[in-house]
Amino acid sequence: MLSSLKILDLASNNLSGWIPKQLGECSNLLLLNLSNNKFTNSIPQEIGFLRSLQDLDLSCNFLAQEIPWQLGQLKMLETLNVSHNMLSGLIPRTFKDLLSLIVVDISSNKLQGPIPDIKAFHNASFEALRDNMGICGNASGLKPCDLPKGSRTVKRKSNKLVILIVLPLLGSLLLVLVVIGALFILRQRARKRKADPGNIEQDRNLFTILGHDGKLLYENIIAATEEFNSNYCIGEGGYGIVYKAVMPTERVVAVKKLHQSQTDKLSDFKAFETEVCVLANIRHRNIVKLYGFCSHAKHSFLVYEFIERGSLRKIITNDEQAIELDWVKRLNVVKGMAGALSYLHHSSSPPIIHRDITSNNVLLDSEYEAHVSDFGTARMLMPDSSNWTSFAGTFGYTAPELAYTMKVTEKCDVYSFGVVTMEVMMGRHPGDLISTLSSEATSSSSSTPPISQQTLLKDVLDQRISLPKKGAAEGVVHIMKIALACLHPNPQSRPTMGRISSELATKWPSLPKEFCTISLEDLFSHTVSVVD
Repeated sequence: MLSSLKILDLASNNLSGWIPKQLGECSNLLLLNLSNNKFTNSIPQEIGFLRSLQDLDLSCNFLAQEIPWQLGQLKMLETLNVSHNMLSGLIPRTFKDLLSLIVVDISSNKLQGPIPDIKAFHNASFEALRDNMGICGNASGLKPCDLPKGSRTVKRKSNKLVILIVLPLLGSLLLVLVVIGALFILRQRARKRKADPGNIEQDRNLFTILGHDGKLLYENIIAATEEFNSNYCIGEGGYGIVYKAVMPTERVVAVKKLHQSQTDKLSDFKAFETEVCVLANIRHRNIVKLYGFCSHAKHSFLVYEFIERGSLRKIITNDEQAIELDWVKRLNVVKGMAGALSYLHHSSSPPIIHRDITSNNVLLDSEYEAHVSDFGTARMLMPDSSNWTSFAGTFGYTAPELAYTMKVTEKCDVYSFGVVTMEVMMGRHPGDLISTLSSEATSSSSSTPPISQQTLLKDVLDQRISLPKKGAAEGVVHIMKIALACLHPNPQSRPTMGRISSELATKWPSLPKEFCTISLEDLFSHTVSVVD
């Protein structure tokens, strides 16, 4: 009966029985997450009535029977995860109409037949399609579907005699080679350890590149970057240097080579590997995808999706590119950041705190869509909770309470989001203005702001582009109010990212007066209700 409900997340509970078909009446749903429960029977066809749905996650249940064709009506769907169920039969032909679909995962079911001829399935990793009864098509790791049945039968018969003769011979030869090879490798390792016992730990090669041959990918990356030549460097962060690598398949990835000082701190490689797998399974359109991790005696690095335009900071500090980033694009950048952080805080299991939201860790693609990066680096490299201050973030973006609590919470991410939002609107880091506005936030409820705060909003905004007009002006005012709420000195008074993301998904409120006359004082006088 909640007809205006937009987000329903019941993941990781102990819910059982059938998924209620009445969910189809929640016509405004944008996200539906019922994963990690014990739902049985079939997926209700009524879910196909949720025409605004963008994210559907039914993974890790006991759902059976065929996928209803009505799901092909979800024209706005961007993420679909039905993995780890008992779904059978063919993938509905109507899925060819899911043109907005970006991420799909149908792994660990009993599905058969061809995959839909759309980009999301063609670009899906083998991990997202594996462990089914027999799906085929143009995707990583799948067999093509176009071989006629008659041809397969003729080929089988013609090769039968050859197989019966050659197979036993090859099997015997292979067994001999394996035994000889194993003895040779063991002997070489024994000699190496005997010569240098201190190298036992360094002799370990850890390859966790999901859906790929880790060792081959390691060699490809070393070749693509000419062993991390500075000519391929595209950025540097606190944990390592980032390189651009063009793989033999023409696929471009970003490789973060970790500083040796960071990898030396990894006391538990198995826990680190598990953490990589958790973070690699995070899929959101506004989060840079982590493909995996390679640890080698010589190099250790993380492999990420490559985002074309680079960091938000680089664009804002370049006059020509900043002018190209108009107000509509800037509003969309803020929406994207909010969506990503809301997902990490509220939809990820377990919840993930970013710890270092800065304009350097927000990347923009060719369409100026925001992608939050480095969302797990600090989490992976500093797993010891007693070492809070080691990943307190970047100076100028960290929440003030870290100075005395030394404990990172999701409200620290909210504060950093507020700083970056101000930076997007102002075209530069807000600097000392943050402390001024934060003090205003605490005093505005009890007294009138001082005269010095009569500064007009238009004079604070980025002067390199013309003033926003109509809807963009309403969006700028509303987002600036939200940013101020995020900068509140008291963490409990800041809104959650879930609330902020929902607030940004609604229509912009009308302006209280003409845009050119709105002052910083007005941003406090007409506060937006986003505090939970």
